[in-house]
Amino acid sequence: MEHSSVRDHPAIRIRGLGKSYGAFQALQGIHLEIRHGEILAFLGPNGAGKTTTINILTGLLRQDEGEIWYDGVRFDPQQLHHKRLIGVAPQHNNLDRDLTVGENLQVHGLLYGLRGRELDGRIGHVLDFTDLQDRRRQAVDELSGGLKRRLIIARALLHRPRILLLDEPSTGLDPVSRRNVHALIRKLNREAGVSVLLTTHYIEEADSLASRVAFISNGRIVAAGCPEELKAGIGRYVLEYVEDDRYKTLCFAERAEAVRAAEQFPHDVHIREVTLEDVYIGLTGKKMENPHG
Repeated sequence: MEHSSVRDHPAIRIRGLGKSYGAFQALQGIHLEIRHGEILAFLGPNGAGKTTTINILTGLLRQDEGEIWYDGVRFDPQQLHHKRLIGVAPQHNNLDRDLTVGENLQVHGLLYGLRGRELDGRIGHVLDFTDLQDRRRQAVDELSGGLKRRLIIARALLHRPRILLLDEPSTGLDPVSRRNVHALIRKLNREAGVSVLLTTHYIEEADSLASRVAFISNGRIVAAGCPEELKAGIGRYVLEYVEDDRYKTLCFAERAEAVRAAEQFPHDVHIREVTLEDVYIGLTGKKMENPHG
């Protein structure tokens, strides 16, 4: 895998991206940049427009308006250059269940024009990188959900992309498998220098993995920035309480302020640190649905 260097252009630049299905506007003027060497989390609930954006970025959908540049070059889904520049790990498992781990990688490599010793070497490399070497001859149908997700990422890395698009990479995984996938994403970003655009509706996933977060709601980007800056923008501590059978919150810069405010409530309250979900609620008035529910 190739290491990215500092460049004059962002890894991905999106300007004015729009997509409609009849009267429904799935994307409404998306502006976004992904810098070289960063992990950017595209955070929003199901139906917010995350997967539509990924499908346009990979050429599976055509936008109604707007432009996309990869590394300063306007995106043309027909150009081989762009297909080699990006790797894609889709949300849904599209592995061939009848083939082994190694055979799935071999088929993918052949599609990218890899042959012989070069292909064998790259397969060995991505299997080592994703800790799947001992699974090479195992049928895909025998793998756990977490191992399948790692294989999907390994396949996306086979042609040595500089940019990786991950669509909901840990959806449906148990907590241990989710942590293993997170460790792999950090590893490929840190050791291989791969720029990552990660779509997710897991608050903790965005908070722990991303150097920057972009919130999307109803097809619009409502805020973007590093997680700590976004949280600091509303305060450091949250006072939770229930009033008229409704859950409510108040944000404070200091814990002492929250404690003093709590003394004014005649009923039970809870004080905790601010999360990205609090930021999202403040921006949209909506609570992010619980992906574990």
